[in-house]
Amino acid sequence: MSSERPTLPPVRLPSDAELARDALAAPLLARAVRLARWAGPGTRVGAGGELVDEQLPAAAEALGLAPDDDGAAYASEAWRVAVDTGLVAVEDPQDDENGTEEGTVEAGDQLALVTGGTPQDVLALWLDALETAYADATAPLIDDLADHLGDDGELDLDSLDWDPQAEADFLDGVLGNLYLLTVTEGGSGDAPVPLPALAASMIVPDDMGEPTDDVLEQVSDAMMRLDDQFQVLEPIGLVEYQPVDEALMAEEGEEPTPLGDDEDVSRYGLVKLTPLGLYGVRARMLEAGVDAPAVGDLADKGADTLLDGVAHYPAGPARAETHAWLDRREALPAARELLAAAKGSDAGSSLRRLHCQQALSLVGADAEPAVRDVLDDPELGGLARVWLAERGATDVPAPPETMIFWLAIDTIAAQLHAVAGGDSEELQELVEGLTSQHTGFFEAAWRVDHPATPEVLEAMGRLHRDKGAAKEARKAAFKARSRSDA
Repeated sequence: MSSERPTLPPVRLPSDAELARDALAAPLLARAVRLARWAGPGTRVGAGGELVDEQLPAAAEALGLAPDDDGAAYASEAWRVAVDTGLVAVEDPQDDENGTEEGTVEAGDQLALVTGGTPQDVLALWLDALETAYADATAPLIDDLADHLGDDGELDLDSLDWDPQAEADFLDGVLGNLYLLTVTEGGSGDAPVPLPALAASMIVPDDMGEPTDDVLEQVSDAMMRLDDQFQVLEPIGLVEYQPVDEALMAEEGEEPTPLGDDEDVSRYGLVKLTPLGLYGVRARMLEAGVDAPAVGDLADKGADTLLDGVAHYPAGPARAETHAWLDRREALPAARELLAAAKGSDAGSSLRRLHCQQALSLVGADAEPAVRDVLDDPELGGLARVWLAERGATDVPAPPETMIFWLAIDTIAAQLHAVAGGDSEELQELVEGLTSQHTGFFEAAWRVDHPATPEVLEAMGRLHRDKGAAKEARKAAFKARSRSDA
């Protein structure tokens, strides 16, 4: 059984049906759908599938926009999404009687999915639209292109200071950081992130104290680029974004306005991922091979996978994941499966037993027959007695002394694994509490037949604030180590 930690904490996402509604409400996809329904036999496109210039005013009006340059830009953007997602199908251009090459369009296969598809179909359509928006966001700025046209009017890509892969990697990194900020410790993402902080997370080295002027200039440049990119990504529903205040923008040749101590940071841009954005960024991460779990992923898995999977989840997501797992099962069989999965002597077994006990608390009284069945089990008997005592059972048999000390070692081992071998105040209090309850704790503990006994005693020697007890723990650890090596 694996005890490896996931790369990221689990994200809590709305249902696919809710996400699909959000996807269809995203302004850019909604406009693409409207244009796909508007297009007909008279719609003409160029060789690249783009609407010919003469069609743009009518397309803008179909979107309820003015037939001016802004309306034409919105229409062109939405049409590109319609083509890329298959909402419309483009016929190859043909020479007409005037020698002009123009193509025609018809409804694409994907258009029917908007109203007749499953939520998963709609989300797949939205992900395709996101790819188009992503490509636009990482493209070179239009203002830069005019200086890079050749004599033939074609774009000279080699002359551009633009690396498409580097641009995509940078935006992926920014969205990855934003995702991590949202999901860490079960965060809801309600608080938007200031753009300067997000840009700095990509530029400023972790070990740098005071950023240099050069680094600050890089942060400023990154902010301006992200300001453009988030404005491109907001209409597809990926983010909620408050742009940088235009009054702060530096004119060419001038220094940008610095961020003062008392400055309203919102003027420098605020961004957060929407629930749909969390779904989209996670989908891209999964496609790239990143371990990005979501609450509910384990609901159809076995109890062993559940207990291993939630081992390093924050408390809230672990509880939600366990609830999702239990909701699909009858209480008593689920309790038996959990207890069976909690057995073992591998490195992750102690933490599995801890999470098994927590899961059984969610099952409630229906788990009692399964719990009573393991009272005599050397690995589960202590857990069972604790569970029954917490529910006020008065007929619980007293545990043998070996079980008492085995449970103490197992409990500390679970907490050590939960904090990845680190120290915590809670763990320190657990150690001191257990030793205070049992006279001669260490003399008995080193004899406990548990694979984690040496490790636990060494940790107790490190954590115990009483110097005498700490010394006893270290001696006991040495004896336990010698015993296990014999």
